[in-house]
Amino acid sequence: MQNRIWHTSYPSAVPKTLAYEDITMPEILSRSAKTFSSTTALLFMGKKISFAELERLVNQFANALKQIGVKQGDRVSLLLPNIPQIVIAYYAIWRVGAIPVPNNPLYTDRELEHQFNDSGSTALITLDILAPRMLKLRDKTQIRQIVCCHINDYLPFPLKQLFPRLKKGMYRKFEPAPDYCEFREVIEKASPVSDVITPAMDDLALIPYTGGTTGPSKGVALSHRNVSYVTQNFKAWFYDLHDTCERAMGIFPFFHMAGFTGVMNACILMGWTDILIPKPEPKTIFDTMMKYRATFVPAVPTIYTSLLGLPEFGKKDMSFVKGFFSGAAQLPLTIIEQLKHAAGAHVIEAHGMTESTTIITLTPWRGKLKVGSVGVPIPDTDLKIVDIEDGITEKPVGEAGEIIFKGPQMLQGYYNKPEETATAIRNGWFYTGDIGKLDEDGYLYIVDRKKDMIIAGGFNIYPRDIDEVLFEHPKVLEACVIGIPDEYRGETVKAFVVSRPGEKVTEKDLDAFCRERLTAYKVPQIYEFVNALPKSAVGKILRKDLREQEMAKRKMND
Repeated sequence: MQNRIWHTSYPSAVPKTLAYEDITMPEILSRSAKTFSSTTALLFMGKKISFAELERLVNQFANALKQIGVKQGDRVSLLLPNIPQIVIAYYAIWRVGAIPVPNNPLYTDRELEHQFNDSGSTALITLDILAPRMLKLRDKTQIRQIVCCHINDYLPFPLKQLFPRLKKGMYRKFEPAPDYCEFREVIEKASPVSDVITPAMDDLALIPYTGGTTGPSKGVALSHRNVSYVTQNFKAWFYDLHDTCERAMGIFPFFHMAGFTGVMNACILMGWTDILIPKPEPKTIFDTMMKYRATFVPAVPTIYTSLLGLPEFGKKDMSFVKGFFSGAAQLPLTIIEQLKHAAGAHVIEAHGMTESTTIITLTPWRGKLKVGSVGVPIPDTDLKIVDIEDGITEKPVGEAGEIIFKGPQMLQGYYNKPEETATAIRNGWFYTGDIGKLDEDGYLYIVDRKKDMIIAGGFNIYPRDIDEVLFEHPKVLEACVIGIPDEYRGETVKAFVVSRPGEKVTEKDLDAFCRERLTAYKVPQIYEFVNALPKSAVGKILRKDLREQEMAKRKMND
């Protein structure tokens, strides 16, 4: 790869191009099971599963899947939180030569029906509390087998035995049926010796779905090469974090690419302990982090904000934390400073998407963190900022345009959507729909989404510029602005604001605050104070949902 301006920002230990190993993730697990056999691979509420045991469980479940009719090339949907079964299932599905389709357990039946049918899934692995809904939904899909998991399947004694009594609403056991079975029962009956199918590097490995932040969710076709190479890239970036020596917090959900690559697969590759967090509540995260002395803590800004709100956060010794890894939204300066003060750890920001198998850019590890930037392109990743209108003319340093990229992490295409693939991938470049700019060191700054841009009175307004100003107000917890129809200006700016607990902020306060910091045409004309903002599974504020809610209200009032 030719020299790019961001290569000068790389630590000396990180090459601009890697010598990748052509090995799939299921093969990597088998190797790690031998190399790190006694090391704890998964840590779940006190239960430890070693790499050797994880390999055995994966082989057993692969055989169980074959017994219930799953075969090579089948799509198998996953509807699970971060529990041991989701890790076992991913790798077992690959061992069969089938294709995992991760789904968000918080989605509605309508959204799940679309994803099940769009992917052509014929089997589903889900949680007991979701099973009654899925059994009703099954007749509208091609799913013919449902495997049900319980939270307490891998809990240690006595919690395993007490859980059904303590969490009655969270535990459902069903009678066996020809098209329904229980995870623990089928895995225990299966052989640990697996007749492994080794997929080719360019075979389809995964069909995750986009978050639907800009429209209906689309299946993203990712290859085994995508999945393996981006994980190897992750290891190269964190050059001095050693095999078997780290303990990563599994806060990002594994049905999301940030958790899938940056935690689950990274831990498998490097022999790290993966501390599973099935429900990311701040107190649980903090207590677990302290108890098991997690060294690597990936989360979204909203999680960090909640952690910093805990009275005990930062008052206990947290020097064991080596890095905080943030994604999905920009990390404000105040949070960065508080995290550094609390633990003395490095703070890393990232930018990526489902279509990039997680990562496009990262803050250089042990390098310079620039507030407002999401770092620099990772090795073998090329990136351009191009004119929004023609999609070709490259913008100079400092000027905003659409972000396009190419590299080994780039999707094969959208699943069964050739027209949308052709629109998104042009001449080998993926057009992200994000608007950004590069500085003189090659650091990327995300300005906004192309589809989120507000055009008011002929001026282009990027909502994130206004969000960030509102966030700076000491009485504001969260904020998000959208464009709404305006007869005179075409569009005008409306802000949705969540006040900090115990604080009261007025429209007059915010108007004065914004006028000191923003050009007049960017200042919100309308404010609405709300208790919460709609968010994705990883805590990203859903501007699209706010727009839809606003348009629905306006339609009712017309």
